[in-house]
Amino acid sequence: MIIGSIRSRRVLRLELYVRSVDYLMGGDDEERATAFGQLEPQSPVDRLGTWLSGREIRRHVGSFAGKDVGDFGCGFDATFSRTITEEVASLVLVDVALAPDLGEHRRVRALTGPLPEVLDDLADASLDVVLCISVLEHLWEPERLLAAFRRLLRSGGVCIVNVPSWLGKRALEFSAFKLGLSPACEMDDHKDYYDPRDLWPLLVRSGFKPSNISCRRHKLGLNTIAVCRISEDT
Repeated sequence: MIIGSIRSRRVLRLELYVRSVDYLMGGDDEERATAFGQLEPQSPVDRLGTWLSGREIRRHVGSFAGKDVGDFGCGFDATFSRTITEEVASLVLVDVALAPDLGEHRRVRALTGPLPEVLDDLADASLDVVLCISVLEHLWEPERLLAAFRRLLRSGGVCIVNVPSWLGKRALEFSAFKLGLSPACEMDDHKDYYDPRDLWPLLVRSGFKPSNISCRRHKLGLNTIAVCRISEDT
């Protein structure tokens, strides 16, 4: 029985791997089946990136106490959001797949499905904080997701978007394709890269006011981060 169970898990893991590689490599028209970090642990490069992003998030949000937060494209294990589950009032986690234990937390609402469609049932002006970390580069229509973020944010809310820059493209692809330090299939799934001049117009067209957008390079210029706030009187 134990041997059969182990074999079943191995078969499932192999099937998930084949489906994800087939999708990511453009082998069919299916939607992405696996989330970041689902099939293998994060590499040291990825862990460093997650830590640096988390530091920026906390710097711009401040305290998460009593806030309603959404982390969209959070990854299978929702690495950053696990650190704030005891602070927030509520936490919406979204990805194509999520670790089963995440949905068991009393403050977490776990949603699985493609972005932005999976957000349709979330109420307008229901969140104080929206996080979108290293997600837009995987989408063909990023503006639709950004417009959904604007809809979900309430007065006084903040949206933080992090994306790899065009300089970061070179570093990421070298790390993945030459050094093998990052998952190559993730790089092959990238649709675009964003410098501030690329990301800023998308944010404005999605409904964020220029006066409330801060968009700059960070992580040694390898990433672009945007902090978009909603005025208290909106």
